[in-house]
Amino acid sequence: MSGKHGAHRHSAPPTKAALALYGFVRAVLAGFSHLFWRLKVYGRENIPESGSFILAPIHRSNIDTVVVCTCTRRRMRYMGKDTMWKYRWSAWFFSAMGGIPVRRDVADREAMRLSLEIAGGTEPIVMFPEGTRRTGPVLLPEDMHDGPAYVACKAGIPIVPVGIGGSEDAMPKGAKGLRPVKLAIDIGTPIHPPPMVNGRVSRKAVRDVTEQVRQEIQELFDRSQERVGKPNRHP
Repeated sequence: MSGKHGAHRHSAPPTKAALALYGFVRAVLAGFSHLFWRLKVYGRENIPESGSFILAPIHRSNIDTVVVCTCTRRRMRYMGKDTMWKYRWSAWFFSAMGGIPVRRDVADREAMRLSLEIAGGTEPIVMFPEGTRRTGPVLLPEDMHDGPAYVACKAGIPIVPVGIGGSEDAMPKGAKGLRPVKLAIDIGTPIHPPPMVNGRVSRKAVRDVTEQVRQEIQELFDRSQERVGKPNRHP
């Protein structure tokens, strides 16, 4: 990203200081989530122990980015609004925390390039297939973005779908504070993309993977909502 304080090498391996900071902040957030929201995480065995993958959670609240860090102790990379990198201190902090700046007002090719670079390494990437916060019990096909599926197909890495139950009640869109409701996370089995043909990723393959991801996340979302006593009612 080019900005007020120059470019940051977001695809570079993390320093020891960055790893230590991430581990500390993750432990604090995980502890808070387990105590305040009585968070339970199911399916951690589905998280790959090594190599890159895409963690693809449902997105119903701003706290989703916080609570998904409990899925694994591994340092994960997160997409974030580029304005969070406005200052030198914030740029260092969010980069250390695995952040990748994204411009929301344009199709950010730089963010996609960085995602592909990271996917070619060893770190996991958190990518919300809906792109932004949505509301309601259903993941609509028209709300799904092909970015996660494209990166997975291009890099040959799996997508791990995730359902988060209760987060919309914990902090609804427009809410000023947090509510101490019960949360549950269900982690699904990895979805492996088809191999490229002649070094190319077909649009059909990407669309098919996106639809498979949507169906898997919907099932996990329904399950996690059941766990917190707020079952989804489908129209």
